[in-house]
Amino acid sequence: ERGPGGAEAAAEDAEPAEQDSPDQCLSLLPWDRFSAWLHCVCVVGFDLELGQAVEVIYPPHSKLTDKEKTNICYLSFPDSNSGCLGDTQFCFRFRRSPGRKVSLCCFLDQLDRDLPVYLKKDSAYYYGYVYFRQVRDKSLKRGYFQKSLVLISKLPYVHLFRTMLKQIAPEYFEKSEAFLEAVCSDIDRWPPPVPGKVLQLPIMGVIMKLRIPTYRDKPGTTPIVQNMHQADAQISMTLPTVHEVDLFRCFCPVFFHIQMLWELVLLGEPLVVMAPSPAESSETVLALVSCISPLKYCSDFRPYFTIHDSEFKEYTTRTQAPPSVILGVTNPFFAKTLQHWPHIIRIGDIKLPGEVPKQVKVKKLKNLKTLDSKPGVYTSYKPYLNKDEEIVKQLQKGVQQKRPTEAQSVILRRYFLELTESFIIPLERYVASLMPLQKCISPWKSPPQLRPFSQDDFMKTLEKAGPQLTSGLKGDWIGLYRHFLKSPNFDGWFRSRQKEMTQKLEALHLEALCNENLVFWCQKHTEVETVDLVLKLKNKLLQADREHLPVKTDTLKKLQTHINDIILALPDDLQDILLKTGT
Repeated sequence: ERGPGGAEAAAEDAEPAEQDSPDQCLSLLPWDRFSAWLHCVCVVGFDLELGQAVEVIYPPHSKLTDKEKTNICYLSFPDSNSGCLGDTQFCFRFRRSPGRKVSLCCFLDQLDRDLPVYLKKDSAYYYGYVYFRQVRDKSLKRGYFQKSLVLISKLPYVHLFRTMLKQIAPEYFEKSEAFLEAVCSDIDRWPPPVPGKVLQLPIMGVIMKLRIPTYRDKPGTTPIVQNMHQADAQISMTLPTVHEVDLFRCFCPVFFHIQMLWELVLLGEPLVVMAPSPAESSETVLALVSCISPLKYCSDFRPYFTIHDSEFKEYTTRTQAPPSVILGVTNPFFAKTLQHWPHIIRIGDIKLPGEVPKQVKVKKLKNLKTLDSKPGVYTSYKPYLNKDEEIVKQLQKGVQQKRPTEAQSVILRRYFLELTESFIIPLERYVASLMPLQKCISPWKSPPQLRPFSQDDFMKTLEKAGPQLTSGLKGDWIGLYRHFLKSPNFDGWFRSRQKEMTQKLEALHLEALCNENLVFWCQKHTEVETVDLVLKLKNKLLQADREHLPVKTDTLKKLQTHINDIILALPDDLQDILLKTGT
C-alpha cells in the first residue's frame, strides 16, 4: 500500500534516475528500500494500567521479539526524574534478539564494505532514535500527554535520523496514523544508502540532501554536498554530516579532561556518563565513542541505559570487574549501583555556548567514594601522556571570542584525529611489515601466511618510528601501547587488518595464477591432475565472489577464459561433466 499521491510525486521528482541504476535488486519487493534504512517505526505511549507500551509498529509486518519491545518501551521514555517537559530528542542502542535473518543481507553487506570502519553496522545491535513529547493535558487522566516516535535502525546515522524526526514528529503528534503511513511510504522510495554518492531523500515535501562517507575519504574531511537547483517548489535541506554529533557542546562540561577521556576510550575502560537527561547522556556517549575515530570503538556502548534494560544485571554486578562498556545514565539510582566503577563522568545541564566559562571550570575529583552533584570526572586513573595545554587554551580563547560551537567542534575533532593517527600510524607500519613479499607468492602453492604479531618486535620499532614523528606530545607512549594491546579496540583493529591482508594475499595469488600458461601446464600433466586444477580454479572464482576479494574484474575474466580453454582441451566426456559443474 502506498501513501498519499503527493508524497509519491515528491519522491519521483527528487530521485534522479541514475540513483537506481546500480541497485535494481532493491526494487524487487515492497518495503525493501525502507528496510535498507530502517527496521521499523514505533510509537510508544503511556498506559495507566500497563505503563509504557508500544502502540504502533509500522510497517505492520515488522518483526520485534517481546524482549526487544520491552527494551524499546523503557528506553523510549526519559526517567521520571529527568522532568523533560516539552519535546526531547535522544538515542539509545540495544541488543537484537539472535537468530533472525534479513532478506537484504547480501545487498546491505555490499554497501557496508565501502563504509569507513567506524560506520559499519553491527548486526548484533539496533539503534533507537527518539522524539519524546510531554505536555500538560487536563483532558487526560494523568494530566499529561506523553508519547515517543521512535525510528529503529541498524545504521548509526545519528544526525540524519535526528533531522528527520525533527521534520516529521511534531506533525505526527497532530495528525497520527495516516501521516505515519505516508512517511513510511516516502522512505520506501528512497535510493539505497550507497556510500560516496550524493543522495536526495524526500520526506513529506522536503528533500534532505546528504552524502554517506566512504573508507576512501581522507579522515577528517567532509566532502561538500552542493546545493542543486530545484526546478520545482520543493524545500531542500543539505545535511553537512550523517553521523557526527556536536563534539564541543558534548565535551564542554569536562573539556579540561578531554585528553584523559580519549585515553580511557582508546583503552576500552569501563566508563559511565551520569547526566540530567537522555539527550545529554546519549550525545556525550556518542561523542566519546567518536573521539577515537578513524579507529572503531569495538566494545559495547549504550547512549541511554535504564534499570529496566535487559543487560542491567550483567552490567551492574559486583561479582566481577566492570565490563569494557560506556553507559549513559540519568537515574540517580545508578550513583549507588555503579559507584564501584573506576571512571565516572558527571555532567550538569549542557548550556548554550555563551554560558560556557561557568561550566568548564571543573576541578578534577579523585578517589571519591560517594558522588555529589558537582560535574566532573571521578577517577583515580593517571594518564600516560602529558597534558596538551595548547588545545585547552585554543578552546578557551574560542569561548572568549564567542567562536561558533561548530567551529570549536571542528578544532576538537581535528585534535582527536591527529592524536589518534599519531598513535595508530606506528601500528599500521609494523603490521604492514608482517605481509610476505610478493616474490614469495607462487601460483602452484597455497598463498603464504602473515607473520604473527610480536609485541616485543613492535615495541622495538617505536624508538625510531614511533608517535614522536607526528606528535609533539611527551609522556609514556610505550605504557599506553602496552595497555592498548590488551584492549578490545586493538583486538578489533588487528582482526580487521588481518582479514584485509589475508584477502590481499589471496588476490595476489589469483593474479599469479592468471599470469601462468595453464593450458601448457595441463599438457604436461595427467587428466586427473588437470580436472583437479579446474575444480580448484572454479573454487577460487567462487571465493573471490563470496569474500569480495580485491581483484580486478579483468583478472576474473582472464581466469574464467583459462578454465574454459583447459576444459576444451580435454576429452568430450570430461568436458560435458566439467561444463555442467558450473561456477
